Amino acid sequence: MPTFTAPQTAVPNAAAAGQVNLGDLTVNRLGFGAMRITGPGIWGPPKDKDTAIKTLRRAVELGVNFIDTADSYGPNVSEELIAEALHPYSKGLVIATKGGWERVGPGQWIHNSSPKHLEEAVSGSLRRLKLDRIDVYQLHTPDPAVSFDASMETLEKLRQQGKIRHIALSNVTLEHLERARKITPIVSVQNRYSFADREWDFLLDHCEKNGIAFIPWAPLGQVREAHDLLDRIAKDLDASPLQVALAWLLRRSPVTLPIPGTSSPKHLEENIAAASLRLPEAAYKQLAAVTPPPASLR
Repeated sequence: MPTFTAPQTAVPNAAAAGQVNLGDLTVNRLGFGAMRITGPGIWGPPKDKDTAIKTLRRAVELGVNFIDTADSYGPNVSEELIAEALHPYSKGLVIATKGGWERVGPGQWIHNSSPKHLEEAVSGSLRRLKLDRIDVYQLHTPDPAVSFDASMETLEKLRQQGKIRHIALSNVTLEHLERARKITPIVSVQNRYSFADREWDFLLDHCEKNGIAFIPWAPLGQVREAHDLLDRIAKDLDASPLQVALAWLLRRSPVTLPIPGTSSPKHLEENIAAASLRLPEAAYKQLAAVTPPPASLR
């Protein structure tokens, strides 16, 4: 089996990863996470704004048509940079943003998924992104101090008002997903997931069975010994460890939509090249065996 479907010298394109549906929207299955185009600690403006702008524009040039952001990235900075770099948006570009977390300082996050805050957050994102309607709006995380149903009912109200096209979830359990689906259609779930961090294996399988996209974040996982294996496989395939980790996610399920982020055009091109990387069966199984799938919590 060839390592790449195209020569490594070819210009990478996210379309090589295939496509996935988000409700009535279809996007290439390798997106861009826009968290790291902000300052250190996901706080304030980037050190090099021009490079952040170039990275966003280069992502679209390389076939990325799904960009993931949040009002808490900066806060507000990521959304503002996306609009500055890409508005007016090209046809088919889907921008997904989130609300429900607030920022009070570098690396500091506080819950706020109250109905009042979510209404204000959606209005703010619409303004900063220069949109009349947000294609995919995600509850960033459930708020333990606020009724989850009340948060979802608020987003559904905003959807009916035409401010949101599709609703999605982030950092949730299977129970959250099923409770949300009783209130409104859910098009995607974004949880931490990688070959080395598979706590949400069963949730990914559930999403696949129900036609819901699964957006994994932290694709390199947390396990050092797993990274040693990743490094060896990457060397054998003449690829980077992150490319191999992304290729594993793409092969894991047809509904996975990885969103690697970077503030560097060079690293962006390396990441997008993973769309063409095809893991040999043995390598895929080695990585899949790093941590056994957890017992089903259904």
